[in-house]
Amino acid sequence: MAAPPTDPAKIRNLAIIAHVDHGKTTLVDHLLKQSQVFRDNQAEMSQELIMDSGDQEKERGITITAKVTAVEYGDYRLNIIDTPGHADFSGEVERTLNMADGCLLIVDAQEGPMPQTKFVLTKALQNGLKPIVVINKIDKPASRIEEVEHELADLFLELAIDDDQLHYPEFYAIGREGKAWAQAPADSSVDADLTPLFEAIIEYIPAPRVQADGPFQMLVTALAWDTFKGKYAIGRINRGQIKSGDAVALVKRDGEIAKSRVGDVFMSHGLAKFPVDQGVAGDIVQLTGVADAQIGETIANVEAPDALPTIEVEAPTLRIYLGPNTSPFKGTEGDFTTSRQIAERLRKELETNVGLRVDQYDKGFLVSGRGELHLSVLIETMRREGFELEVGRPQVVTTEIEGEIFEPVEEVVIEVPDEHSGAVQTEFGQRRAVMKDQHNVSGGLTRLTYEIPTRALLGVRGILMTNTKGTAVMNSLHSGYQPLGASLEQQRNGALIAFETGTATPHALENAQERGTVFINPTDKVYQGQIIGLNSRSDDLEINVCKAKQLTNIRSKASDGVVQLTPPTIFSLEQNMDFLENDELLEVTPTSMRLRKRELIPHERKRAKEREKAKA
Repeated sequence: MAAPPTDPAKIRNLAIIAHVDHGKTTLVDHLLKQSQVFRDNQAEMSQELIMDSGDQEKERGITITAKVTAVEYGDYRLNIIDTPGHADFSGEVERTLNMADGCLLIVDAQEGPMPQTKFVLTKALQNGLKPIVVINKIDKPASRIEEVEHELADLFLELAIDDDQLHYPEFYAIGREGKAWAQAPADSSVDADLTPLFEAIIEYIPAPRVQADGPFQMLVTALAWDTFKGKYAIGRINRGQIKSGDAVALVKRDGEIAKSRVGDVFMSHGLAKFPVDQGVAGDIVQLTGVADAQIGETIANVEAPDALPTIEVEAPTLRIYLGPNTSPFKGTEGDFTTSRQIAERLRKELETNVGLRVDQYDKGFLVSGRGELHLSVLIETMRREGFELEVGRPQVVTTEIEGEIFEPVEEVVIEVPDEHSGAVQTEFGQRRAVMKDQHNVSGGLTRLTYEIPTRALLGVRGILMTNTKGTAVMNSLHSGYQPLGASLEQQRNGALIAFETGTATPHALENAQERGTVFINPTDKVYQGQIIGLNSRSDDLEINVCKAKQLTNIRSKASDGVVQLTPPTIFSLEQNMDFLENDELLEVTPTSMRLRKRELIPHERKRAKEREKAKA
């Protein structure tokens, strides 16, 4: 590993941006491998999605948090920021782009620009980043390179802030094979590597626009921890140099200044970090010793504690109630069950999750984020850490403008086989969506573009998967606000509710299955007020699933039959959240997820409904 350059002109800072599943992280894998970051015999050389290190990132196959890595190419140091492609984690994109001077915009050669492509490119151009376009996955049978080039040109024409941004280099790649070309190849099976991309980064991405001399100044853009050194404050040095042991001032968001001293200075190399004597302007460094540093605050020279502009992140669009578990099974499956423990965990989450907001509410909290996936990742993380929680129905975050209430609106793009497009149109028509575009794409697919209120989008993904036999691909992006519309009718049938606490029996579940869809197995423990299924009718129905079969001394052929049960429907966390109505909660523990009524006792549920009617 070469020593880091001391001249900012030898540094390139670039972000990898794209829509979800267009191949960002796979391309970063091969940039790391082909720059000799790893030895030939290292395990990483045979791994995929190296940068997706979190358990949920590996399981879901998506990038959740932005990550910084670095490679050497010749005598240049390339700092690479791998950003999420899912709209729910766009806060990660917003907080990290200010470290970059250019970007690689990755676009799928078949899908072309998608909703998140528009979002990330908008943010990149607003930050003045120099883009390099990479049309990826050109080996797809249905790739349409020329059409995608025209779509990208239209997108740049729509989003460009100045004329210079309309001129960008284009490259063509097969990210999973580590190949790239400056011209679209006639035969993509020929040998190639990523040398054209490395050369383009050096040529087209500008050197950092920083002050090499002057007192030290850095905006904290990310945080990290380990048990050895504690907290790491991560950011790009905007001015001057920093060395281990230097005295610094931490400029808080409210202008307060706290003095501190830098412990060690680290830089990235591949997946690891290494200590350096000093960090120079333009480079991305990790500082220890500044224990109180938070994202968006400035670390500066003690003699010149000048604050940099704080990171502005768009407001959340969705919120949920999250509080301590209050079910009869409370404390039997988790380690952390109190409101105080949940509050401490959420406070810690706010330090790094810049798109999140938390407000005290009743005995719990209102947690606001960018979407269902953003919030469900937090809930899943907490349950794996041993927390017991109860979660309410997702609600949109409205805003007041000149005395009028406005609600968030989403742009939704759905690709579906032609024969299922009618099912999509019917479902979105019921939800008062406005169709903006419809056209056929290659491979017998129809692409439908809608504008729809965020609250009408809740729960639609699971319904589409059912109605299109799992073939629909849906992507959405927050596109603005509109005046709050009329309330929507309940889209779901009523619930089957456990009548008493006990253990479910096969005999009772056989009867329950005649009334609707069942969510539990025989021998599962249930409690009064727990939702054990979906009724075939619109109203709720209480049912005794703990009832045992009566034993008699009379034998008959019919009574000796074996109970035949349909396997229960098991929901994922997101599906459970979509299922909820206003009077329901989701109990989440490390080992179980149970749907329940907010009021478990029947007469209390009745009183609560009467109170709601009176309010209305």
